[in-house]
Amino acid sequence: MRAFTYEKPGTLAEAAAAGALEGAKYIAGGTNLIDLMKLEIETPTHLVDVNGLALDRIEETEAGGLRIGALVRNTDLAADPRIRRDYALLTRALVAGASGQLRNKATTAGNLLQRTRCAYFYDTNMPCNKRRPGSGCAALDGVNRQLGVIGTSEACIATHPSDMAIALRALDAAVETVRGDGETRTIPITDFYRPPGDTPEIETDLAPGEFITAVTLPPPLGGAQLYHKARDRASYAFALISVGLVLREDGTGRVAVGGVAPMPWRIEAAEAELGQGAAAVCETLFAGARPTKQNAFKLPLAERALAALLAEARS
Repeated sequence: MRAFTYEKPGTLAEAAAAGALEGAKYIAGGTNLIDLMKLEIETPTHLVDVNGLALDRIEETEAGGLRIGALVRNTDLAADPRIRRDYALLTRALVAGASGQLRNKATTAGNLLQRTRCAYFYDTNMPCNKRRPGSGCAALDGVNRQLGVIGTSEACIATHPSDMAIALRALDAAVETVRGDGETRTIPITDFYRPPGDTPEIETDLAPGEFITAVTLPPPLGGAQLYHKARDRASYAFALISVGLVLREDGTGRVAVGGVAPMPWRIEAAEAELGQGAAAVCETLFAGARPTKQNAFKLPLAERALAALLAEARS
């Protein structure tokens, strides 16, 4: 690990200003960043510890939804009675992630910003456009069973690892931020993640130093809310595929899929086919998919998972 300086600001304004400095990185739970620093994939020269900021509360909004502070720990978020009652998909997705110990440390903002678990991203002896732009993508002709089947590019086929983000995409969440100059904005989660294209190292719409302060949820959708995660181990494993489903009594609903793309994958047009069954939904959801020989199984696996969720929701 390379040497770095450290500060723990006491106010949001101080944190935003410090994070805007060249070489600075925010740290809260550190469950992803510290590992990347040990491997020298992330090499910040200055860490800005934001744990002292008052961003660890879940509050009701005037619109009837919830505002989740950036520092709310995953365990606390999953257990909150309002989340369990009105946004059960989010609770289910959070509990499917990582382990109890990690959920106790991991934060809302950090979960959204965790980086891919592609083996070639973590292996500094191999080319990776996300880690070193322009070096190539070893995964294209390498071991890519875990990697993306849609939304990828010739520069990168890595997937986003977050379970929480899948639920937030289905629930139409938004991300509130502040920049170093004090300017704030709200980014719909639809626009938060960027496809890899030719610049896979740019993963989100955040500007350098821009700081997530909260995630907001709209008023509850109601209906059955279910989440299924298929993985190689029963726990502490990232998704081969995951499916989040919201199904209302009138037959309308939401579908978001993980483990298949560089971002939570949702195509709203596919949801119009829910009444026709999982095959019809997945035909639109995965139109244009480009699986490899090793991960083509993800497409029928996602369809079967969605079919099982639909049957459970309607039972």
